[in-house]
Amino acid sequence: MTEPDWVTHAIWWQVYPLGFVGAYPSDAPPQPAEHRLRRLVGWLDHAVELGASGVALGPVFASRTHGYDTTDHYRIDPRLGDDADFDQLIEESHRRGLRVLLDGVFNHVGTEFPHYLTALDGGSPHQQEAARWFRGRPGEFGTFEGHGDLITLNHRNPAVVDHVVDVMSHWLGRGADGWRLDAAYSVPERFWAQVIPRVRSVHPDAWFVGEVIHGDYPAVVSGSGFDSVTQYELWKAIWSGLNDGNFHELDHSLKRHNDFLETFAPLTFIGNHDVTRIASQLANPAHPAHALVILMTTGGVPSVYAGDELGFHGVKEERFGGDDAVRPEFGAPPLPVDDAGAQTFALHQYLIGLRRRHPWLHTARTRALRLENRQYVYETRSGDNALIVALNIDDTPMRLRLAELGHQSGVVIAGAGAPPEEDVAETTVAPQGWLILRPVQ
Repeated sequence: MTEPDWVTHAIWWQVYPLGFVGAYPSDAPPQPAEHRLRRLVGWLDHAVELGASGVALGPVFASRTHGYDTTDHYRIDPRLGDDADFDQLIEESHRRGLRVLLDGVFNHVGTEFPHYLTALDGGSPHQQEAARWFRGRPGEFGTFEGHGDLITLNHRNPAVVDHVVDVMSHWLGRGADGWRLDAAYSVPERFWAQVIPRVRSVHPDAWFVGEVIHGDYPAVVSGSGFDSVTQYELWKAIWSGLNDGNFHELDHSLKRHNDFLETFAPLTFIGNHDVTRIASQLANPAHPAHALVILMTTGGVPSVYAGDELGFHGVKEERFGGDDAVRPEFGAPPLPVDDAGAQTFALHQYLIGLRRRHPWLHTARTRALRLENRQYVYETRSGDNALIVALNIDDTPMRLRLAELGHQSGVVIAGAGAPPEEDVAETTVAPQGWLILRPVQ
């Protein structure tokens, strides 16, 4: 693994800043004098109380709309504020022991990006040089997944390589701790392999995670130089396995996850700014707890999307404005929540606390001890450290006999209706319930 040591303890609280502070969508775009980025500072204590060790930010650089159509990589989006606001956010985060991850959009830029505007005519040598920043030619430049407002960079151009190296180094130099690299799956691995070593040579403690949906994750990590990639396979297996009553799908994904952990720790999640919230994705309102248990007891670098810890709902739709429901504005903390929201937050606190008390979970492998469609028991282990996780999404109780699972007994440390710290040889997992036990040999 190439990751810095601090990532072993990393648990991210992810925020989409433009939506979080009400800057996009907005009928009247905020102005720099409003300093909306500073509103995030008011939420840092919430992140600490949750148990997070870092804040993963969505785009904060100048753009025209949603942040992924960058116009200036060196400027904080005026709708959020300015450099001083960014500096304050970094300072206040670090003062609380929170790392800060930035979102770098280097596959494409917006139509107001200066080189694109220069290149449109394509006549003079200066315009021709600008045109070489993009794939294709003026009037026929490539776009990202058919979005005409997102112009694809030419990653073969050494000037683009130099630009991305400089941008990433600039903001790491201003205090950021790492980069999430947006749409990394669309960028040639050889480009990242040129960029990341140069940045890492100056900032050896930085962490780099690529957004990758499908494909050969280990090969992408090896070819690009990333420390990690986004674990969309496990995300999908968690919610669809719970919805379909098919733990075989989850077990298959966890076996692949074990293989990934041989060379890197994936960024794991059950929600982010691009997908339907887990509370809306799951058909049974009892099952977000099961999803969170899986997230916090398997290897990787967990991330919690802001609002999920309060039980927010939101459905992503494939239409213009289809992301808005999962990227809402947050007011000043604390937000009023009902009893269910308070219980959801308490469960997040407990399971994140469990994760932090067992840092070996960062690279833990899992193996099935019992596998049925709607009942699943797995051991998560790293060396001599282990936990047993029992998930029951059936309407009947699940009887556990520890001897049948290869252990003399187990200490119950968490679960629905579980007596705390009871050493048991047998126990029952309630219908639609779960338990976590510490095995005793």
